[in-house]
Formats: sequence, structure tokens, C-alpha cells
Amino acid sequence: MLVFKKNDLEASFAPYACFSKKSRGRAHEEEEAVGRSTEMGRPILYVPGIMDMNEVETVAGVIILGHVAQMTAQYETSLDVPVARSIVMQAARESCKEAYLTQGRPEMFNEDMVHYVTDDQFAYAAGVNGIMQRDKPAACMYMGKFYAESLLFAETGNSIGAIQIAGTASQAQIPFFVTACDYTLMGEEYFAASAYLSRKPELIAGVKTQDTVKLMLISFIGIALLSRALSDLGFTSFNLLTWLGL
Repeated sequence: MLVFKKNDLEASFAPYACFSKKSRGRAHEEEEAVGRSTEMGRPILYVPGIMDMNEVETVAGVIILGHVAQMTAQYETSLDVPVARSIVMQAARESCKEAYLTQGRPEMFNEDMVHYVTDDQFAYAAGVNGIMQRDKPAACMYMGKFYAESLLFAETGNSIGAIQIAGTASQAQIPFFVTACDYTLMGEEYFAASAYLSRKPELIAGVKTQDTVKLMLISFIGIALLSRALSDLGFTSFNLLTWLGL
């Protein structure tokens, strides 16, 4: 059995740490949003979806929240995180607390910056929209699992003139975010961004493995189609699909 040290893993995946230009771009866009909030002296609103921690989209949203919290700690910007699930609240608090400790600003962390609203879908949407109307955040970020409330969030954020960044793998909600938000992380790009921002070798390795498997499958399909075409044209008697019993 091979045993790798963490430093070995980091070194081996260092060339792949910049695996996505779009992911790096979204990281810069988040920094731009935090910078704008700092200049305007207004808070940042971060919505980690409405589902629990059993959804991978929610986990990715909490990971990205940690990166955003690091920037708010660095720039001394207010952060508001309303959540719809109690377990998500605890996870988000721990993520923010760790981020503020990492930046050497533990005194700035306040548990109330991550607060529970309600489990009900549209009651939660109404509560978050009320926060937007009252506090007028300069930046709104929606990262997680969303349903019909996505358009309510995006329209309200657009009406107050906030810069909006959304990320989700919910196919039915992506069109709403693309229409109303400034930047949108769609599908696998959202998970790739969370892995990139986390800087954790195991998450980056997972994305790299998925990409490698996809490349292998695409190559196999291409070779199989070429083999079938050459067989049908009479250039060769070998047919990969027939040989595999497909």
C-alpha cells in the first residue's frame, strides 16, 4: 500500500490547482464583490441554498462561504448569512469562525452573522428578501441548492442594485440566475470552483479524477466509432464494438 504525505499530494496536484480558468475568474469576481461592499460600507449577503447538508451543493456552498469569510475578515466587511436549516447554520458558523481565525481576526467573528430564519421555503424567501430591502447589501451571493425561490432572490437583489454571484447545479434554476445575476457558476463549474477555493488536495484530486475518467470515456467512444466506420467501409475486419459484444 502506498502512503502519501499531505505535502506530496499538494506538490503532485500543484500544476492542476489552476485547472479551470473560469473557476479562477469566479474567485476574482467574488473578490471584486467583497471589494465593492467594502468601498460602499455595506454588508455582503450570502445565501447557502435552502437544503440540508446531505446535498452536495450545500456542502460546496459552505466551502465557498469559508473563502468569502476570509476576504470579509481581511477587508473588515460585514457578512450576513441567513440559513434555512439548523445543521447548515452550525456548519456555516464553523466555516466562518475558522476563516476569521485563519486571517488573525477572531474578534471580528460573531455567531449572529450566521442566523437561522425558517425551514419553510417561501417564508425563508420572504425573510431573505426583507433583509435585502432593509440592509441594502452591496453584494449578494447565492451558492447552493435552490428551487422556485431563486428568481425571487435574484430579482430582489437586482432591484437594490447589488452585484450578484450565483452558483448551483439545479438545472431548472440556472436560467433564472443567468438572467438576473452578474455572474453564474453552472453545474460542474460550481463544484470545481468550490474545490479550487478550498485549496484542499483531496477535493482537487476528486475533480481531476472525474476529468480523467471523462477523457477516457470520450476517447473510448471516439475509437469505437472510428473502428465501426472503418469496418463498415471495408478497410478492416476488426470491429471494437463487436469484439466487446456490444
